[in-house]
Amino acid sequence: MLNLDTHILLFALDGSLKRAEHAMLASEPWSISAIVLWEVAKLAQMGRIAIDLGSPEFARVFARIHVWPLDLAICQKSTELDFGSDPADGLIAATSVVHRVPLVTRDKKIRRSKLVPLAIS
Repeated sequence: MLNLDTHILLFALDGSLKRAEHAMLASEPWSISAIVLWEVAKLAQMGRIAIDLGSPEFARVFARIHVWPLDLAICQKSTELDFGSDPADGLIAATSVVHRVPLVTRDKKIRRSKLVPLAIS
């Protein structure tokens, strides 16, 4: 299983993944942190992405993605990471650390981490 950051999920949904990312995501089940759902909703609300969160298509896509809930272990781990970032990125990365699930991200700060398990493309 792979943990997708928000932008990787959006790139997957709109078909703009890099070749290596596409190959990686094609071979593993997907998961996301619950905070990714909030980020997608906020991006849609601000008009930065065109996704209808209430559409049957959106529901079908998300029915196939495991959503990791936010819990105390993840929130605590997000304060112990070896990089500074926005809180959502910290929670996404901490989800990978706590659940030992490789994170798929293009974020350079996260990719330099020695703590976050990364899916390398």
